[in-house]
Amino acid sequence: MDVITPGTLLWQPTSETIENATITGYQQWLLDNKGISFADYNELWNWSIHHLEEFWESVITYFDIHLDGTYEHVLSSRELINARWFEGTSVNYAEHVFSMSRTTDPAIIAKSEVRPDIQTISWSELEHHVAAISSSLRQLGVVAGDRVAAYLPNIPETIIAFLACASIGAIWSSCSPDFGAPSVIARFQQIEPKVLFAIDGYSYNGKIFDRRPLLVELQEAIPSLYATIIVPYAFPDAQLFGETDRIQTLRYTDLLKQDAQLTFATLPFAHPLWILYSSGTTGLPKAIVHSTGGVLLNHVTQGGLQSNIHPGDRSFWFTTTGWVMWNSVVSNLTLGATAVLYDGNPFYPSVDVLWAFAEQSGMTSMGVSPAYLGYIMKSGLSPRKVYDLSSLQSLSCTGAPLTPEAYAWVYQHVREDIWLAPISGGTDVAAFFVGGCVILPVRAGEMQCRALGIKIEAYNESGQPVINEVGELVVTAPMPSMPLYLWNDDAQHTRYRDSYFSEYPGVWRHGDWIRITEHGSAIIYGRSDSTINRQGVRMGSSEIYRAVEALPEIMDSLVIDLEYLGHPSYMPLFIVLQPGLTLDEQLIKKIQQVIRTEVSPRHIPDAIFAINQVPRTLNGKKLEVPIRKILMGFPIEQSVDSHAMSNPDSLTYFIQFATTLAKRFEIPHSS
Repeated sequence: MDVITPGTLLWQPTSETIENATITGYQQWLLDNKGISFADYNELWNWSIHHLEEFWESVITYFDIHLDGTYEHVLSSRELINARWFEGTSVNYAEHVFSMSRTTDPAIIAKSEVRPDIQTISWSELEHHVAAISSSLRQLGVVAGDRVAAYLPNIPETIIAFLACASIGAIWSSCSPDFGAPSVIARFQQIEPKVLFAIDGYSYNGKIFDRRPLLVELQEAIPSLYATIIVPYAFPDAQLFGETDRIQTLRYTDLLKQDAQLTFATLPFAHPLWILYSSGTTGLPKAIVHSTGGVLLNHVTQGGLQSNIHPGDRSFWFTTTGWVMWNSVVSNLTLGATAVLYDGNPFYPSVDVLWAFAEQSGMTSMGVSPAYLGYIMKSGLSPRKVYDLSSLQSLSCTGAPLTPEAYAWVYQHVREDIWLAPISGGTDVAAFFVGGCVILPVRAGEMQCRALGIKIEAYNESGQPVINEVGELVVTAPMPSMPLYLWNDDAQHTRYRDSYFSEYPGVWRHGDWIRITEHGSAIIYGRSDSTINRQGVRMGSSEIYRAVEALPEIMDSLVIDLEYLGHPSYMPLFIVLQPGLTLDEQLIKKIQQVIRTEVSPRHIPDAIFAINQVPRTLNGKKLEVPIRKILMGFPIEQSVDSHAMSNPDSLTYFIQFATTLAKRFEIPHSS
């Protein structure tokens, strides 16, 4: 494909598109009800961040979010950590989902390797199933505040179970079944769930993976469990398993047989809705608690005003239940849209499986990762030549920067009039910071705008906001879906503060490099921290170290995920071997297998190298971020302070390695 100049104009909305956009209706509502108008999107964004209370209160009214009770203040404080929204009110997430006006479209459309025929669930069926599971959970003694964990794939049963929990006020938490036992235990064990929804097995790339032995391992490792609900999937005719003196085991399909009325608990606006996970370089994965009202408020805003989701739209993201994009798909139900689900390998049995599904399901919006698009581009497939994509109005991407060439490919091979709207955000806030707006033009390599109500800025090395310069992505004002807290953190929120506020006190540092252009669009250049992002799933390096360094052959290790705009993702693993050992093919396969089994298949490194020592600080911390900078071509003096190292001579290897990478990936090298 020919090189395309970044910033090249690729698409502009028609007057009809602008007229029918939700955000246009919202601006008219502001004019009619508040007497305010805006010349363009940037003026609206500036108003939304400088009048936070007025903006978010208008969202409540415009999207008809019913709050019980009264509130004295929309926002209690401008301090990001302790900000509380709409205190004194109550809301139920599931109740809002089922309060939406019904459409003739299904609530859920699903397909998978296990169930290749398209499955549809109507809104009335969804309500019936949620009522039955909600009643069953209540019978098991589940009450508001209890945790319910799910080891389930992206199938309708998972959404049903989540909505049942939300109706009660139970706190939901899910992991994808391709996660190994240690990774799942590290997440679920710390939140002490009472009930576990679990799959018996799943299929990927045509191969069945039996998860029943692993489920027994989970049950033994989580003493808080007293009930397991098995979802028959890969082995629908198998006998129940996992029953113990401590744990009752039930079959999901049996629970659906009861006839129950769906009721909703009255919950404070800040009642926890779910717990998501994001990992760091040390310690257990962070268990991030988000509020019911905050998530609902932010998701209707980003789904409605930014992503232009309407009732009856059919919204799809290729995702697992361990990635926040699954939560985003579910949240489109709050706008009356259909949730479109797929479980399996997106290239099995052929490279075009998702495009065939787009035609079959009548998808109106499709979400994938840049890595997926890169594979399709290399395959030579031109979806528009093979499939009827006339229903597909928008295509979104997230998980890594999208190159200008990928932008151009979409317009050449998907639809010339499609709205391409990449986004960038995070599990930590269950939202995107920069993304799309259907009334704005699309330029190659740029995300169209900053999200309404979210005050993001690019900070330079002095901690000052800059325009048209690459800087740290920071958030400088509260947003509703910021974490309530981290589970099991102390009263001072020490881990929360250390994770997000240590670099700039009182300011959220997200860990991405961003450039905000003069016309308000944005470009993400990759991560500025050491979190690993593989196929859109962020994982802490600590989980890879835990698996690898448990091998007797390995004394120490360092993993670096290299992701930079315009270059392929590349994750090398560096290991220090026991004296006398060599890194041979047998050991490489052993390392790959332990990561596949205990972490996940997507986190297997691209290459493994033996080194003499891992660079460390004086207090023994691995120098992940500095080494990452060196390997990405940053000057040594801007990457690391060798005087603060316990073994500065260890840098020599990585300086030489960086030169090799620069030639391989054509990275501008300054070292």
